[in-house]
Amino acid sequence: MMNRRQLLAVGAASAAGFTALAAMPARAQGRTLRIVVGYPAGGPTDALARIVARILGDSLGVAAIVENQPGGLASIAAKTVMRAEPDGMTLMLCTSQSQATNAVLFKGVGYDPLKDFTMVSGLADVQQTLVVRKDLPVKNVQELIAYAKANPGKLNYASTGSGAGAHLAMELLKLKAGIDLVHIPFKGGAQMTQEIVAGRIDATFATVPSVLGQIKAGTMNALAIASDKPSPQLPAVPLLKTQGVAGCEADSWLGLVGPANMPRATVAQYEKIIDQAFAKPDVREAVLSAGMVINLRDSAAFRSYIASEIAKWGEVTRAANIKLDT
Repeated sequence: MMNRRQLLAVGAASAAGFTALAAMPARAQGRTLRIVVGYPAGGPTDALARIVARILGDSLGVAAIVENQPGGLASIAAKTVMRAEPDGMTLMLCTSQSQATNAVLFKGVGYDPLKDFTMVSGLADVQQTLVVRKDLPVKNVQELIAYAKANPGKLNYASTGSGAGAHLAMELLKLKAGIDLVHIPFKGGAQMTQEIVAGRIDATFATVPSVLGQIKAGTMNALAIASDKPSPQLPAVPLLKTQGVAGCEADSWLGLVGPANMPRATVAQYEKIIDQAFAKPDVREAVLSAGMVINLRDSAAFRSYIASEIAKWGEVTRAANIKLDT
């Protein structure tokens, strides 16, 4: 999470960089720009929302706040933004959960992640790494696949619950590699990590920040990064796709959306502000310090990416017969 010094640096960078940009329309003057977050304060989504709020507020000359609306797997926040006026003054710091996996895991989630929103910008990824217990006799992904095939159903893997990122990521790997591992869900990441370190869990996918300390301490082994880009925190760990397993990217991604039918000019203005801000060293450092990797996508590219993610995780959930109650 960002400290006060990083927040001030982001504010200074944004204020210095965007004085030449067009101001908000007259109807927005004196109003407050809201960035709604579907999770409690303190996590990476909240941290990124505060970075973006500071940038947009300073650049546009308006007050900007982060409004945390946790609950319903981010669906409460999503529906708040869906129902807002499409004037650019209410946005959501969305995630892969709110805009992709909810749609394939739940019936009646209450919104369409594509039709009910305007995509503004893809922002960043929280990368996942494939880790195994330190004494599992494998050194890379191909050895893990061979070991799993030689011992079908004998290896297990952990997640933080059915439908969680680790669950879906491993089911994707199982589907692509043709292997069988037994799913053991836990109630939280800390317990899951403890069980891997203790040697009772064979493997899992975990966000890089959540297991970085254990990997560096040698209490678990990282075999691969499940992303399209190398990990800045673990540059020596190869990508899954370079180890013979393509199409297993499982980033938890974050972006900015607004209600459907936002004016194109407003979206373009926000895109420009974000592109310029996220190129600045202070902003990049703040994002990395919050455990994320910048991965900008413009409005059209972000929409296409979300559609592809919905299709990908839909295939995985159907193959693994994963369906949850709302």
